[in-house]
Amino acid sequence: MNLFKLSGKDIGIDLGTGTTLVAIKNEGIAKVQPSVIAMDKKSKQVIAVGEKAKEMLGKTPDNIIAIKPLKNGVIADLTATELMLKEIMSILRRKKAIGRPRVVIGIPSGITEVEKRAVEEAVYDAGARQVFLIDEPLSSAIGAHLNITEPTGNLVVDLGAGITEVAVISLGGIVLTTSTNIAGDELDQKIIEYIRKEKRVEIGETIAEKIKIEIGNAKPGPIEKMEVKGRDLTTGLPRTLVIDSFEIEYAMRKSLEKIINTIKVTIEKTPPELVADITQKGITLCGGGALLKRFDELISDSIGIPVYVAPEPLYCMVNGAEKTLDNTTKIKDLQSRRLR
Repeated sequence: MNLFKLSGKDIGIDLGTGTTLVAIKNEGIAKVQPSVIAMDKKSKQVIAVGEKAKEMLGKTPDNIIAIKPLKNGVIADLTATELMLKEIMSILRRKKAIGRPRVVIGIPSGITEVEKRAVEEAVYDAGARQVFLIDEPLSSAIGAHLNITEPTGNLVVDLGAGITEVAVISLGGIVLTTSTNIAGDELDQKIIEYIRKEKRVEIGETIAEKIKIEIGNAKPGPIEKMEVKGRDLTTGLPRTLVIDSFEIEYAMRKSLEKIINTIKVTIEKTPPELVADITQKGITLCGGGALLKRFDELISDSIGIPVYVAPEPLYCMVNGAEKTLDNTTKIKDLQSRRLR
């Protein structure tokens, strides 16, 4: 059965590794939820999506699987992604009276044609009338209110859960882009590894992410502490311990340095005229990773260029996608004007 029978409102989607966001044209953000789905292994029946599914990670019986269907910014499990999108669209249909919409969806700038087709297929199968793909750095720059059409350089760093993209944008096109899989999920893993190695306690991804959000700090600062519960690797029994922000900064340090190095490499490859613009205008941080405390300061200290966190960085990509619905023909123009 087709999910969409109404003539629909158009929507923008940020199909992220960690979070999926949906914005409705002229209405703003309509849905924000973790990119997680729980389903029956045999029947593929959806049991939960979003927050409820995330709570099931690592806790499901043998007949149920809870997974993140996207990895490093691209679709790793097409079936699970389609089911997740259909469930999200179904919820929007009930709450927002959405019919068959035109959909603008962001994609990592370096994905293959096969991966692009997989994204399109998933969105069409979820009920879209028409699908437009836009490079995530371009969409994030638009959502961050940067004027990307002028003949000046803009450096955007999109810090997602599965991928970090660094892009130089000028005259409405991407001059060059560099990406790394060092991103939010990698930072969570480093926290897990540190606690396992140094404290001999096993914690899950959900707890690691909570630690990062609450006491994570990119630079040493005032000590904050947090109580953490996990499984003692020696006894196998539950154990409670206290972790401080200095330990978490240490656990993430090398990964943050790799992200900064990716930014440096991008700048080194940028034409001198655009580097002059970037030095004057600064670097713009978008994505959920931009919310890591004092990361903007760490980048600025390391590179010597002002760094700014975009307004509502988590929503930059989806807001940019929603804005481009005003002129969907412009998207193809933007995609074709790859200046690298």
